[in-house]
Amino acid sequence: MTIQELQEEIIDEFSMFDDWEERFQYIIDMGKSLPLIDPKYKTDENVIKGCQSKVWLHSEERNGKIVFTADSDAIITRGIIALLIRVFSNQKAKDILDSGTDYIDKIGLKEQLSPTRANGLVSMIKQIKMYALAYNSKQ
Repeated sequence: MTIQELQEEIIDEFSMFDDWEERFQYIIDMGKSLPLIDPKYKTDENVIKGCQSKVWLHSEERNGKIVFTADSDAIITRGIIALLIRVFSNQKAKDILDSGTDYIDKIGLKEQLSPTRANGLVSMIKQIKMYALAYNSKQ
């Protein structure tokens, strides 16, 4: 699936819930199915700076696409990174760089987060884009 298709799928899924309690439970459930990072990559250099919780993000290139794995020590944060990885993992670097993240706004997540969590979300997106930029410049 393309990044846009994945984003639309998430928007549709979130529209099924009536309130934010249900949506947060869904985000937590997404975090439980997150492709976890190999413990050897849970290093300080893979910690995303600017997050209140610890978030580790690792990327590698497979068949011309970037594959992300991650983990967090907080359940909501693990769900948020899972929401990002679902869209951006297994995509080409250029497609990641060219894509927006307006699906986050469309599901209303940002306004439900505390300022520090919202900053962490921005930091996660920035790190994903930085990995994509690094892989794209190698090509």
